[in-house]
Amino acid sequence: QVQLVESGGGLVQVGGSLRLSCVASGRTLSNYNMGWFRQAPGKEREFVAAITWSGGRTFYADSVKGRFAISRDNAKNTVDLQMNSLGPEDTAVYYCATDRVRMRDEKVIITTVLGYDHWGQGTQVTVSS
Repeated sequence: QVQLVESGGGLVQVGGSLRLSCVASGRTLSNYNMGWFRQAPGKEREFVAAITWSGGRTFYADSVKGRFAISRDNAKNTVDLQMNSLGPEDTAVYYCATDRVRMRDEKVIITTVLGYDHWGQGTQVTVSS
């Protein structure tokens, strides 16, 4: 059974930073592209960032490009999201997820919710002004 657990969320002031971490059990993450998504109250879950299974490629939503960085440690079965220059618009529950396809072609990065089949429970990030 695959289980993903996010941590690192919290309350931070505008301009601050947080580092989210996702650890997996029941699946070897090194075979799967990984994504981070977020969902604000009353809004749909949206793509934030993704990294290919080898770590060779990353992709970001325009809204976080230049501020967020996704990374992975396949030896530890973890994926992190470093978030800098946070603003109130970044307030949301953040989720990590695994791609449905094992060792997907690294030229292809999926940014839709339906492209991912296992999700963590989420971690709350609140940015106060």
